[in-house]
Amino acid sequence: MQSKPKDLSVSLAGASQQIAVVRLTRGAKRNALSDGLVAELRDAFQNLPDTVRAAVLDGEGEHFCAGLDLSELKERDAGQGLHHSRSWHVALDAIQYGPVPVVAALHGAVVGGGLELAASAHIRVADATTFYALPEGSRGIFVGGGGSVRIPRLIGVARMTDMMLTGRVYNAEDGERLGFAQYGVPAGSAFDKALELAERIAGNAPLTNYALMHALPRIAEQPADHGYLTEALISAIAQAAPEAKARVRDFLAGKAGTKVKKG
Repeated sequence: MQSKPKDLSVSLAGASQQIAVVRLTRGAKRNALSDGLVAELRDAFQNLPDTVRAAVLDGEGEHFCAGLDLSELKERDAGQGLHHSRSWHVALDAIQYGPVPVVAALHGAVVGGGLELAASAHIRVADATTFYALPEGSRGIFVGGGGSVRIPRLIGVARMTDMMLTGRVYNAEDGERLGFAQYGVPAGSAFDKALELAERIAGNAPLTNYALMHALPRIAEQPADHGYLTEALISAIAQAAPEAKARVRDFLAGKAGTKVKKG
């Protein structure tokens, strides 16, 4: 029998209950990431109900996630450190490359491992209280949860290097401008906006969502000629899906709305 998560809650939301809300519940510790919580995140995203079409990742209290729980920082030899980092990679890969798109609702601290966690989501909504930092450099350690891969893809290598070398902190406004988040909203409204976006995403054809999550980032890493071939294959597969064919037929018959929704 699977034990009930201690530091994480998973619930269903939305009009059709197709949105999974995965919430960090260590508010008293600013949702700092323990090894137990990382394992709970892995299990939650690997075992979402089949009916779920999108997810919202949130943190209770005043902060999304203040990073690694320093009370768990241990002296490890190189081999132990390697395996520990790889366990975080598995957990955050379960978010980025899981079954459904994930929208992160950011507020307060998005720091260290919390920024690595946020970067594993597909869309990030940040409210006006959000701030970003990577304090690992000043603590004599290095990111280990995939941040050296994901964060430069958002803001570039030079900016990440600066953050780690100097301890630079970015506020919500600058973070949106630089690419940490795609949406900026007033304080206290990140979750509502994230849920709105998740419901919109849930209405897409599942195979198209899956292609955007799994194929698009890999195409971006491929040489152009490889990317074109991958694109052609994914395009053919997506449009061959019965749901895609039905949507096209409805559109041509004038049954589907053509209004573009504004962000």
